[in-house]
Amino acid sequence: MELTAVLVAVAGGEPRVMTLDEGRALPSGPFELAHRSLQAGLRDWVEQQTHHPLGYVEQLYTFADKDRTGFAGPDRSGGESEARTISISYLGLTREREPSEGGWRSWYDYFPWEDHRAGAPAVIGKVIAPRLHEWAQAEKGPKRAERLERARVTFALDGHAWNDELALQRYELLYEAGLVAESCRSGAKPGEVLPGEALAGRAMFADHRRILATGIARLRAKIKYRPVVFELMPPTFTLLQLQRCVEALAGRAVHKQNFRRLVEQQELVEETGATTSEAVGRPAKLFRFRHGVVAERAVAGTKVPLTRT
Repeated sequence: MELTAVLVAVAGGEPRVMTLDEGRALPSGPFELAHRSLQAGLRDWVEQQTHHPLGYVEQLYTFADKDRTGFAGPDRSGGESEARTISISYLGLTREREPSEGGWRSWYDYFPWEDHRAGAPAVIGKVIAPRLHEWAQAEKGPKRAERLERARVTFALDGHAWNDELALQRYELLYEAGLVAESCRSGAKPGEVLPGEALAGRAMFADHRRILATGIARLRAKIKYRPVVFELMPPTFTLLQLQRCVEALAGRAVHKQNFRRLVEQQELVEETGATTSEAVGRPAKLFRFRHGVVAERAVAGTKVPLTRT
């Protein structure tokens, strides 16, 4: 049994995930008899491999597909295993200590089609949409129609609205259509770069990119009804910094005034009385998370307002 961590931080306006092996894998290791619990085992492996302590952690999903492969050990020196590997994954949130610290990578390196903060990424219209259309046209009758509809809904084609929570469904559709390296690497070695791979994002070992997509989808949904975003923020922050954090995670731009109005209405933060002069112009007020909000507002969160038009 394997324990796998999707450890997320936000720094420099980018959502970052902790990786190993030059970005090719997520931190993971086997569950051992010496581990007091699954979560304790995960914490041990993450701290050993990344030297980064875990803060907020929640169980994400159990991956046990028949054709999935895992690691022979945490150093990955054993390559892929012939036996089925069951992986219990966890989502962890933390504050990145140093932006330049090795292992942290933007999750948009792996999913470039997910970043809509400046509008729809060019890769969707130029590469993904045409290839998905070809893939759908290869079928006939109802199956062709089903494939076309999945492409339209997941990638917001032909007038459909973009749903930021469908990160996993989008990756799985690209996998099924053979547009990501993991779906056609039967003869590839772990971490090998295949021709054209960059067009559909950076690949990862085995199904680690699928696990990462699951973590992204979970977090994007969660920030809309629980104030978990504060696990990623420094002790004090400006409202603009909070907005940029939410935008980075959601992959969407939000309306500044709507966002601030929503934060104020939910009473998520309180002023510290201090200001910062880092920004250009008038000093900005510093805020902190109001600690009683979790107990008082079971369903409160930093809900993402309407996108800019």
